[in-house]
Amino acid sequence: MVEILVLYYTQYGSTMEMANQVARGVEEISNATARIRTVPGVSPVCQATEDSIPASGHAYANLDDLSECDGLALGSPTHYGNMAASMKHFWDNTTELWFSGGLAGKPAGCFTAVSSMHGGHETTLLSMMLPLFHHGMMILGIPSTEVALMKTVSGGTPYGPSHLSGKDKNGLTADEKTICRNLGKRLARTAIALANGNS
Repeated sequence: MVEILVLYYTQYGSTMEMANQVARGVEEISNATARIRTVPGVSPVCQATEDSIPASGHAYANLDDLSECDGLALGSPTHYGNMAASMKHFWDNTTELWFSGGLAGKPAGCFTAVSSMHGGHETTLLSMMLPLFHHGMMILGIPSTEVALMKTVSGGTPYGPSHLSGKDKNGLTADEKTICRNLGKRLARTAIALANGNS
């Protein structure tokens, strides 16, 4: 059994909805399971801290979640073409794992939610990939053979799933859900192949 960590940050719920779809895709593959985790928000007020347990939703991630996973799906809303500060803060504190090489050779993919068509879907996905490259992870995108990627008129990119929420914070479209689930399936299949020595 392989386990894919679905790690996300959300502000309005769209990225969490995507995380749930990615996890669903993971669990559609035999011998694969998903572990969903989030990260706490950061505050510009230095004295402010989040409770150690979220008021609702998924548990906060720690380094054990990363070291124990066989693959990773990483999600963040788009903030001016970049990952959210809360997700960046989390990765800035993974040096111990980087020293040990705990993520090296594991498959990873990224997903994002954004409110406007030109809000930076692809640059956000690329920004999330940077720490993963430094950790030695194998980055997976969405191949052109993905039918939903070729017909979507909202979110979805070769770099990973994206969701266009719009100013009204619309829910995921059918194509966006399909692309999310297919990222989960692709991560699970790759982790299984690596576990079986088929790299």
